[in-house]
Amino acid sequence: MDAQKEALQRIITTLANKNEELQNFLETVDLTLTGLQAESCRVMSDLEAEIEQLRSTLEEKGAELCTAIKEEQQRKEAELQSQLMEGKMALSSCLELLEFSNQTLKITNEEEFLQAAKQIKERVTMAPAFRLTTRLAASDSMSRFTVDFSVERAELQTLHFLPVPKPPQIDVSGCFLRDNGATVAWRPCCASTANADDRAHCYTLEFCKTDRNITARAAGEMSWERIDDIQETEFTITGLKFDSLYVVIRVRARNKAAAGDFSEPVALETKAFNFSFDEATAHPELKVQGDTVTWEPQGVKGHNPRLKGKENKSSRSSTPSPNKRAGSQSGRERFAGDSYTVLGDQGMSGGCHYWELRPLADWKSLSVGVAYRSSLGRFDQLGKSTGSWCLHATQWLQSSLAAKHSNRAKPLDWPLPQRIGIYCDCDNGDLLFIDVDRLHLLHSFKIKFTQPLVPAFSVWCGGITIATGLQVPSFMGNFLSTNRSLSNLSQ
Repeated sequence: MDAQKEALQRIITTLANKNEELQNFLETVDLTLTGLQAESCRVMSDLEAEIEQLRSTLEEKGAELCTAIKEEQQRKEAELQSQLMEGKMALSSCLELLEFSNQTLKITNEEEFLQAAKQIKERVTMAPAFRLTTRLAASDSMSRFTVDFSVERAELQTLHFLPVPKPPQIDVSGCFLRDNGATVAWRPCCASTANADDRAHCYTLEFCKTDRNITARAAGEMSWERIDDIQETEFTITGLKFDSLYVVIRVRARNKAAAGDFSEPVALETKAFNFSFDEATAHPELKVQGDTVTWEPQGVKGHNPRLKGKENKSSRSSTPSPNKRAGSQSGRERFAGDSYTVLGDQGMSGGCHYWELRPLADWKSLSVGVAYRSSLGRFDQLGKSTGSWCLHATQWLQSSLAAKHSNRAKPLDWPLPQRIGIYCDCDNGDLLFIDVDRLHLLHSFKIKFTQPLVPAFSVWCGGITIATGLQVPSFMGNFLSTNRSLSNLSQ
């Protein structure tokens, strides 16, 4: 009986899943149908608009040609009318002179005859009939205005719909990650075609961050960020935070007709150190909010070093960091006294790591560096133990910058930086502090690390913010190749 019930339960579960799948499918079909109808209306509207635009262009061109013909006709008519009027006047004058000449031939008086003959001679010299040209000022030909639309007619008769562009092909060899940017290159699918209609007018690039190397089938489930109207076949996405294992990229082409399908997605592996503040370690007067820590004095006993032995154990934090690794010390006590310290929630046991720190506007004193987590006591300040190394900056009373380790400090002759880059190579024992804005090496330690490290910070008055998920910048190569003679405090 129990076996039958179990089998029936499995059948019911299968039917329920199938029912949900069919419901989702029907919803998808319904949405697709609605989308198809809307898209058909849009395409039809676009076609009518194109035909109307073509008709308007033809009418505008026809009106322009008609105006040119009328203007030419008016010009020629005016010239011929002027010639006609002048000719008629000359003809009338000529007939009058001819009549006068015939009458002169009948004069018998020699004196009268000579006087009349003299008048005829003078009038002939001035007669308009002899000064008027008999060449036409304009012809009746209008053949230069003849047009032939046979080519355009043939092109209109062969009109066809623009093809939807085929997916481009991402050139994996031209894709790389550098300085928290992703450069992507691709090849158009129709790069060699002579038909301009088949070529893409622009491209759309989409990318997402994920912890798995997804396939094209799974791409539809991802949340993509999009960049439109890319004119070239290469693009660099800048300002990325590499807080996942992969950046997945895909590209599609677009012409005037539509956008084509996306290319096969390509996953670029990111290598960056991503961590947060371990709130469970934060000094009671330090408030952790995301990637920011601020000093907020609350008058608790824990900050008074004279009360170390009397501090109430109930003030210890029992809430572990949500990002804390399984290997970290569970339930670690908060820092207290004058330490004002908080640690990162991710350890470093090998490889190269990089992160940055920015002081907030009202800061007075801060330290940033690395430490052996197990070697720091609750009241220890960074740089005063053998297991911590840091860069200390202060603008309380006077501004100063120093590198600290094992309770020794080396003053650094450099203005207080606004952005500090920290580079740690656990394998080679390199710890470098960089003024990122001025690209200046502030200090370098050369250490033989014997334990896993954690990022460490302290702040008094004001606050700091960190930037993680950063690749090792390309400019670090210049500092790593230089002489690290500044590391006088090396272990």
